[in-house]
Amino acid sequence: MQVSTPSAQDSTGSVHDSTGSMQGGPAPLVPLVVGIDVGGTKTHLRACSGTDVVVDTVRPSTGWRPHDPGEAAEWLAGLLREALPGDARPASVAVGAHGCESPRQGALLEQALGAHLDAPRRIVNDAELLVPALGLKQGVGLVAGTGSVAVGHLADGTLVQVGGWGAVLGDEGSSAGIVREAARAVCAAHDRGDPPDPLARQLLAAFGVGEVPAIGAALESASDVSADWGRHADAVFSAAAAGSGLAHDVIAAGGQALAALVTRLADRGAAVNDVVVAGGVILNQAALYSALDDALGRELPGTRLHPLRVPPVEGAVELARALL
Repeated sequence: MQVSTPSAQDSTGSVHDSTGSMQGGPAPLVPLVVGIDVGGTKTHLRACSGTDVVVDTVRPSTGWRPHDPGEAAEWLAGLLREALPGDARPASVAVGAHGCESPRQGALLEQALGAHLDAPRRIVNDAELLVPALGLKQGVGLVAGTGSVAVGHLADGTLVQVGGWGAVLGDEGSSAGIVREAARAVCAAHDRGDPPDPLARQLLAAFGVGEVPAIGAALESASDVSADWGRHADAVFSAAAAGSGLAHDVIAAGGQALAALVTRLADRGAAVNDVVVAGGVILNQAALYSALDDALGRELPGTRLHPLRVPPVEGAVELARALL
């Protein structure tokens, strides 16, 4: 694939190369290693020439539909055309994609992208970017943001993925899952006849309803379940800080549930010595991170927990380099 945007010319029609020298013919193509992190809300593209970052851009993930390979390939090809300079060509492309839920789906997306791109390419779940982003060769990538999922690999390289079932069926320990479990705890307390505690009051204010029985209808009215539920997660952590025992128990259970994802990977034979975590709720809420750390210490002693403090797109760049 070569981006079709024309190269800049001076008034004589000559083309400048990357060093600024004049040439009589077209500018040479610049091979770039391209990594893309397609998240649920934003997409980060980084293109490198050697160790130099040539392009680094973030834009909304609007229109990303990973379950339609043809449409997803068109979306990625359009992103590459818009983001890369006119004298550039992808030498390899690796994509960590939100909603890419199995190796088969990744293979279908790679095949569809081949109609637009004649370079080596790889498309994986975005959780697979975490371990290479930290510079590790093996380990678990654990995401706890709006949703939750964990990925690891067997000794032969086979991918194993657990979790990631969405806020209705799972996503325990995610922002959406924590709000769901907090609502259940508040409703159960109401059934017991307990007076509203700080968690109940925080959820009522967050959902804009006047009584606990209305919380269920507020949850069911969400147009985007994961996003609409997850944006209220701060209410749970605020309630815990205000002394709510219910909120504290919900957060502890969320950490335990995230640790259980890692335990499932270990039970299936994946390497779990290092666990790299990313996602807004796990990295921004110390109480949840601590709950995960404590649960891992009980379930899998010796496991090392690493918060990812660099953009996951760095993992995509590393995967793209490995294709060369």
